[in-house]
Amino acid sequence: MKFISIDLFSGVGGLTEGLRQAGFHTKYAFEIDESASNAYKLNHHETEVITEDIRKVNPKVIQQKLKSKTIHLLAGCPPCQGFSSIRRLNKPLPVYDERNTLIDEYVRFIKVLKPYTFMMENVPGLALHESFHNAKKYLEEQLGYHVDYKTVNVKDYGVPQSRKRLVMVGSRLGKIKVAEPVNEKVTVRKVIGSLPKPELSNDPIHKIFPKHSERITRLIKELPNDGGSRTDLGKEKQLKCHLKENVGFNDVYGRLRWDDYATTITGGCLNPSKGRFLHPEQDRCISAREAALLQSFPIDYKFPVEAPISKIALMIGNALPPKFSAIQADSIKRHLIQYLNG
Repeated sequence: MKFISIDLFSGVGGLTEGLRQAGFHTKYAFEIDESASNAYKLNHHETEVITEDIRKVNPKVIQQKLKSKTIHLLAGCPPCQGFSSIRRLNKPLPVYDERNTLIDEYVRFIKVLKPYTFMMENVPGLALHESFHNAKKYLEEQLGYHVDYKTVNVKDYGVPQSRKRLVMVGSRLGKIKVAEPVNEKVTVRKVIGSLPKPELSNDPIHKIFPKHSERITRLIKELPNDGGSRTDLGKEKQLKCHLKENVGFNDVYGRLRWDDYATTITGGCLNPSKGRFLHPEQDRCISAREAALLQSFPIDYKFPVEAPISKIALMIGNALPPKFSAIQADSIKRHLIQYLNG
């Protein structure tokens, strides 16, 4: 059986890569950002990428292109940055962001395309908002889907990174559940420990990492290996901006720990002032390749080297970890086989 999927808000293709690994064939992907869609196209040649504003796309066009074939899985991660704990600074109310309403577009596509199943991933803060519960209620009561949702941590699904995500799955075939954790601990050492130093690598993505001023380089060199942070330096050696109250996260200018998970790989992952993104022992920030590996992308996954480093970091940090999506998609595939072959 050929399992057909669609990826909404696809970014660089982390979700599609996971779907591919689970045996799904993604026919169409939607991504409005030019750099992200270009990166997607570098890796997924068989998928047609639609770059229009999804709010202006009529799902019936997709229905016609598929010649009314049933879609097995509609998956996606509608951007809802206003619900992010970082954007909210851990306050309960969302920050206004026009992208917060994109969950309605997700539901609109489900209503028209009527996939057998769907999977949506997002920031945990979305579950606190009325729009999420309204969408869930509509999917259940108006469209007849069985729905389950849960906040999970991708580190419990074989991803070498602590990253909490909200997952919602639904099926019009029968009861469905979010996939259970696999409890396979994958450490920083396991995924980046054997990489050569960037200057010795033939991988152009591994050569992408920030270059710092002499002052910042000296600060990094003084940080203890394997988990050291700016707090280890004492007040006299820390940057003055870090000594102010409410300066932000304590992990900034921190080293990753070899035998632990990475902290959440965010859109600032190639900037050590944005989090714990320094190499465990080399005196530098992690490279773009290391960040991608910590997101569980394959080592040969392509990114546009000509893009600004901040843009590459954003593309990697915003992606859904492929290994995590593969486990969720495989669980959905088994559900489909059970009901469609049963």
